[in-house]
This record gives sequence, C-alpha cells and structure tokens, in this order.
Amino acid sequence: MAGYILKRLLSAIPVLFGISIIVFLIMAMIPGNPATAILGSFATPENVEKLNRDLGLDQGLVQRYFIWLSNMLQGDFGRSFALNRPVIDEVLERFNATLILAGTAFVLCSILGVAAGVVSAARQYGFADKAITFVVLLGISIPSFFLGMMMILFFSVNLRWFPVSGMWPIYGDRDLWALLDHLVMPALALAVVATGVIARLTRSAMLEVLRQDFIRTARAKGVHERRVIWGHALRAAMVSIIPILGIQAGFVLSGAVYIEMVFQWPGVGRMLVDAILKRDILLVQGGVVFVAACYVLFNIAVDVAQSMLDPRIKT
Repeated sequence: MAGYILKRLLSAIPVLFGISIIVFLIMAMIPGNPATAILGSFATPENVEKLNRDLGLDQGLVQRYFIWLSNMLQGDFGRSFALNRPVIDEVLERFNATLILAGTAFVLCSILGVAAGVVSAARQYGFADKAITFVVLLGISIPSFFLGMMMILFFSVNLRWFPVSGMWPIYGDRDLWALLDHLVMPALALAVVATGVIARLTRSAMLEVLRQDFIRTARAKGVHERRVIWGHALRAAMVSIIPILGIQAGFVLSGAVYIEMVFQWPGVGRMLVDAILKRDILLVQGGVVFVAACYVLFNIAVDVAQSMLDPRIKT
C-alpha cells in the first residue's frame, strides 16, 4: 500500500507542474500592462516602471516563470498588491470558507445521491424508481447558479426564511447556528447537479451488481433483502461509486466559484474573480495552483480508498 501511495504522489508532480505552466501562460497572455491596471489613477510612468520591476515583468517570460516557481516551492506565493498581504495567507483564509461550503455540498450530494441510486436500483421500474429518475433529471437540467438565484428570491425575499447572502450576519453572534443559517441555500444549490449524477451512476452500478451470482446465492440462503441491498450489493458497488464521488468532488469545488458569487460567499472562488478583475496576477496564480493541488491530493485519496476495496487496482 505504501508503494502504491508513493507512486500516486509521484505521478501528481507532472500534473501540478503542467497546471502551473498553463496558469502562468494564461495570465501572461492577458492583453495590457498589469502594472497599469493595478495602479489605476496612480499609473505614472515612474510608478509603472517601479511596479514592473517589483512584479518581475521587466524580465523574460521563461525567467519570470522559474523565479515564481522556485519561490512557490519554498512556500513563498508572493504578495498581493491589491490586498497588500501575502498570497498564501489570503488563499488559506478564503479556502476555509470554500472548504465549509464545498465540503457540506459534497457530503450532501454523496449521501443523497448514493441513497437515491440504491433505492432506485432496488425498486427498478417501480414508482420509487420513476419518481427518483424524474427528480434527478430535473436537478441535472437546472444550472446551479440559476437555482441559487431562484432560492434567494423564494426563500429569502418572499418567505424570509434564510439570509440573502454572506457567510455570517452583519450584526449578532457568529456561532454555529448563524453559519448553518447562511450555509443551507448555497450548499443545496451547489449539491443538486452532483447529487443527480451520483444517483444515476450509482443506480447503474447497483443494477450490475444485483445481477451477479453472489447476490442470487445470498437471496437463496434467505438473507434479508435489506441486508442484501445495503450490505452485500452496496459494498460491492462502492468500487465503481468511489471514483464517481471523486469526480463530483472536483465538480463541486469548481462549481463553488459561481455559487460564491451568487451568494456572496467569501471563498476562494469569489477571491479569484475579484483578483482577475483587479489584475492581481500573483493572487490568481497562487489561488489556482493551491486549489489544483488540493484537488489532486483528494483524487489520490480516492484512488487509495478504491484500492483498499479492490486490491486488484494496485496492479
């Protein structure tokens, strides 16, 4: 197992290296002078020249990349000129909010999606199967940002059940209940599409397992149907379900960008959008690479979990 984990970690190095190159080149190809955009009304020739030196924009493209990469490998992601603070501090602070939102949405879509898929497969062609299929297709078809806006209009503006936006109340205590009050709508809006995808693919995996001989043998021995479904069949199907969960974790993490904008959630997604508008190059590059590294590590954890369920994968 240790050898397999080490092999997966080593395979992640070229992935992260390629991501860093792509992010750097995209930011470098944006038209205009970033120093001029950052300085705004203070963009005198002297100030622009000085900021170009500070940002390293007066050097060659390749040299700038390797300077940025070497600093980043030492834990120095640079300093945000728009916020006047280290990039890594801002990213970590914002990532906590994103982790709360995306983590809650992922737990919701995993539990609801797997449960719906199992019930749908166990009641194939029955009323429950048809009802779940209809709801799942409806959820997949509605964009998360549109659903979020409709939820704000209905539950916040009309019914006044939940706050419109933000992570904490402007006035009052910042306790767990206040956080949950602000978290309900964005987490549900973010989880809807992923729940539908997980439910559909879980149903397919369960139906394939339920046709296998060991399920027929368990039923012939008189094992209770609930134990057959939730014990034997689901455990066998988890080998196929776990990679689906890993893919949807990436979808949830990337989808947090526009959900954070809709609900004004102070996470990494909203930070990246603001940084792009302000041409804060180092903040954008550091934020994207950090999130990509987290996603790669999560995929490695998913692969390890899958290999523990099915040892043949390690070969």
